[in-house]
Amino acid sequence: MTTAPHRARFTDRTALVTGAGSGIGRAIARALAAEGANVVVVGRRGEPLEETAESIEAAGGKALAVTADVARAADVEAAVAAAAEHFGSLDVAVNNAGVFRGGAPLADLAEEDWHTQLGVNVTGVFLALRAEIRQMRTQPSGGAIVNIASTFGAHTRHPGAAAYAATKAAVSVLTRGAALDHIREGIRINAVSPGAVDTPMSLQPGETDADRSARARSTLPLGRVTTTEEVAAAVLHLASDDAASTVGTDLVVDSGATA
Repeated sequence: MTTAPHRARFTDRTALVTGAGSGIGRAIARALAAEGANVVVVGRRGEPLEETAESIEAAGGKALAVTADVARAADVEAAVAAAAEHFGSLDVAVNNAGVFRGGAPLADLAEEDWHTQLGVNVTGVFLALRAEIRQMRTQPSGGAIVNIASTFGAHTRHPGAAAYAATKAAVSVLTRGAALDHIREGIRINAVSPGAVDTPMSLQPGETDADRSARARSTLPLGRVTTTEEVAAAVLHLASDDAASTVGTDLVVDSGATA
């Protein structure tokens, strides 16, 4: 049995990934670099970003770490400008940065937590989309954008996560609207909605990785949580020419939870 040759769908392309200091964002950045992309990793904390960039470069890729808060327009615009100036273009963008503040009924949610989730999860995606589209529309080849939403939102709800679900539902709708607005400019926009993924966010209070695995075996049709690499694979598909006619979709990757 022979293995299929490695594909390099993003050679000579520049990709920007927000929230790339850990988890899903780091996996996406590494996967893009492994397929030839020059990757700009963006986040609020410099040290984790540098770790992501160093791991990409150690594997033979090219990366640039840019510290930015996606809830601040000037930061996002500077990150996009840095990508275009350093590597010459912005061909792919993945808006992954997000936060969860919840675990209690909506009436007990602090107003600060509401504003934090709204600022990062919704305003942050809007600001990133706006800056990315403005750069991509100047390029003859346009570009592709993938927003990271969640199954919590447009696809399902869960006690203690009403505000978070509302912000992620907004990402799904914002994705579809932006996709219609800009596809004629050569800019494809889609979303991926992960379910439970092997990151700390999917752990319940006091739960260990082993506890989560046991819970997943009895509650998820697939019998396990999704890996960050599997989410990355879905993102790369939507960002690649393989999905050239996929516009405004919201791809669910959730081990069958919402099937």
